[in-house]
Amino acid sequence: MSIALLNQNNAATSAPVQTEARGFALYVGIDEATAAAAGVTLAELVTALRATVAELVPNAAKETYAAVALAPVGTGGRNIDVVRTALHDPRSLDRLVEANQEDQAAKGVVVDLTRHKIFVDGSNAEFTYKEFELLNYLIQNEGETITRRELVDAIWSEDSEDAPNDRTIDVHIRRLRSKIEGYEDIIRTVRGGGYRFDRHPDVLIEA
Repeated sequence: MSIALLNQNNAATSAPVQTEARGFALYVGIDEATAAAAGVTLAELVTALRATVAELVPNAAKETYAAVALAPVGTGGRNIDVVRTALHDPRSLDRLVEANQEDQAAKGVVVDLTRHKIFVDGSNAEFTYKEFELLNYLIQNEGETITRRELVDAIWSEDSEDAPNDRTIDVHIRRLRSKIEGYEDIIRTVRGGGYRFDRHPDVLIEA
């Protein structure tokens, strides 16, 4: 059970605003099954709470309002948090927005140039050194079609003995794409030409 006092503040003025308590909101995080296990219903709980208010403050008997918070079956989280969000408690909604923003911030591909790492939706994609260099080279040449031969010369220039042939580059690209599942289209195949990286809203470059 949680009690929240709701105050109105005027942020537009710098002078302190005098406030007074005009009532309170009582959020009760009890679902139907929990109430039934205790031998009551939610309706009976509401009736009992209203009777308590009428007994303690007779003049306020009619100054009460009750609303049942409904949520889709299977909604996760604590009952009290679901209730506060469903009934539009400002502080609860602020936390919900912040959580959604954090979740959205983790979406996409992050290329960490300093640590030579690739993160997909917040998780390390475990790129090998060559895979990182391959993607990074395409990004550095954004908008240009890079031939397979150019990729071999650029990425394997110092170890030419182990350099793949032009067609083996397709295998490397396929493995790279498998590690960024859901964002494979950030590397475009140009038929008869090679590969190209175009500016993409899902890719963040961190230097």
